[in-house]
Amino acid sequence: MITVFITDDHEMYLEGLSLLLQKQPDIKVTGTSLSGAALLDQLGVVNADILLLDVNLPDMEEEELIKQIRSRMPQQKIIYLTLMRGTRYVHKLLKYNVQGYILKNASVDELISAIRTVAGGGSYYSKEIDILNEDNFRNTLTIEDKKVDEILSKREIEVLKLVCKEFSNAEIAKKLFLSISTVETHRKNLIAKLGVQNTVGLVKFALKNKLID
Repeated sequence: MITVFITDDHEMYLEGLSLLLQKQPDIKVTGTSLSGAALLDQLGVVNADILLLDVNLPDMEEEELIKQIRSRMPQQKIIYLTLMRGTRYVHKLLKYNVQGYILKNASVDELISAIRTVAGGGSYYSKEIDILNEDNFRNTLTIEDKKVDEILSKREIEVLKLVCKEFSNAEIAKKLFLSISTVETHRKNLIAKLGVQNTVGLVKFALKNKLID
């Protein structure tokens, strides 16, 4: 069972999203809050695999909230929800190892897929947010100053190693007991997180960081 805690300042959206997620046999909503402050007040007792957070909470800047969450719960999995298609928020939040960023107008199926992907150790960024083609994206992540396991999840590292060994998506899916679409998402997220253009860039990163010989 995947447990989720939701924070959003629009009560109707919050209640609707909770009801939709509760219909899934493998997802349980353990609580909700209407503000960043309310979330922080409950953070010590929240028992959730994933925090679903609205980016634009009126009482707290998104970067300040994520800093406080990370200081208390460094390994907490987080998916941000937003109406913003721009990449400014993505750039900032990826520095704090946010595992997901999805538009509020995404389909229920996409949101559920994102939750399951993140719960399984991966990351998910909405397909409508094109962070790969922005020239300034590489300059926003200083990966040289971080350890590999601070940038990538365990599952992403596993996928990266197999990509570098020239395994196909189907072969990786079979080896790691994943769906092909999940592997494709991992590939996309690896490219996004590391600020590279293609598989060659992934191989160079893996070699530089001694993930492969």
